[in-house]
Amino acid sequence: MSPVTGLSAKGNYMRFSRYLMACTAAVSLTLAFGSAAAMAKTFALVTINQQALFFNQINDGAKAAAKTAGADLVIFNANNVPSAQNDAIENYITQKVDGIILVAIDVNGVKPAVTAAKKAGIPVIAIDAQIPDGDNIAFVGVDNTKAGGDIGKFYADYVKTNMKGSAKIGVVGALNSFIQNQRLDGFKKAVTESGEKVTFLDTVDGQNVQDVALSAAENLMTANPDMTTLYATGEPALLGAVSAVTSQGRTGDIKVFGWDLTKQAIDGIDAGWVAGVIQQDPAGEGKAAVEALDKISKGGSVDKIINVPVTIVTKENVDKFKDMFK
Repeated sequence: MSPVTGLSAKGNYMRFSRYLMACTAAVSLTLAFGSAAAMAKTFALVTINQQALFFNQINDGAKAAAKTAGADLVIFNANNVPSAQNDAIENYITQKVDGIILVAIDVNGVKPAVTAAKKAGIPVIAIDAQIPDGDNIAFVGVDNTKAGGDIGKFYADYVKTNMKGSAKIGVVGALNSFIQNQRLDGFKKAVTESGEKVTFLDTVDGQNVQDVALSAAENLMTANPDMTTLYATGEPALLGAVSAVTSQGRTGDIKVFGWDLTKQAIDGIDAGWVAGVIQQDPAGEGKAAVEALDKISKGGSVDKIINVPVTIVTKENVDKFKDMFK
């Protein structure tokens, strides 16, 4: 073999060796990424509907937190059908997800599905609506009865200061919603205990659907022409109430109180006929729920109740919330 041939063979060998090393590194890197992908946690969020801004903001907060945690998030929209939530949880148990976040419609009816998830080793975190004596590992959200009482005290003070201590009130609720009934109970208790002369008229069912709430609110005002105030227990109810008061030209003689800001509610606050609205932090609730599941999946523990504070939005502090609706 000539010296030139030997050098050529040696060079080819070295190039081949480097090629093999590069291939091995590439395969190792691919396997590592594949393994990481396979190990990515999957969390499921079972929500009520995707019409209300509130629930969509929960979704947004959960999505952002899942991305930060490197987890996959799947979302099920029950479209206001309680039994659909049970079916979804059972399906997620079969799929062996790593955790479930639940915004419950029927807090009692969904309990068997929550218990089944616990038995399967899948932690469930309830958002917004507490599961009475449920097998969920934690609750994230607001004490709805207490917050209902807070807006009730605010309402009573408003009646005393601005309405000479006397008012007649109608309510637009969602009678299939456990938490909205809590908000009404807390409100009524605080108003009654205030000693102000407040007459409760009818409570109508907006069914957590804006168009239904609009019709219900219009019927409520038609049946009670002497009504001077209106309380709405959730976002669709408040949207319906605000639309009804506007369409019937009653912005001059009906003051509105309720839950969950919208652009229309802010416009009413600016105009002076929407007096006060409880604002939650739905994105913060979604974020906190995913962070709690991520912590649990890593062997950690979380508080049984993770409270997220609320604010009563009035003309005095509404400006800080306007960017949310631009």
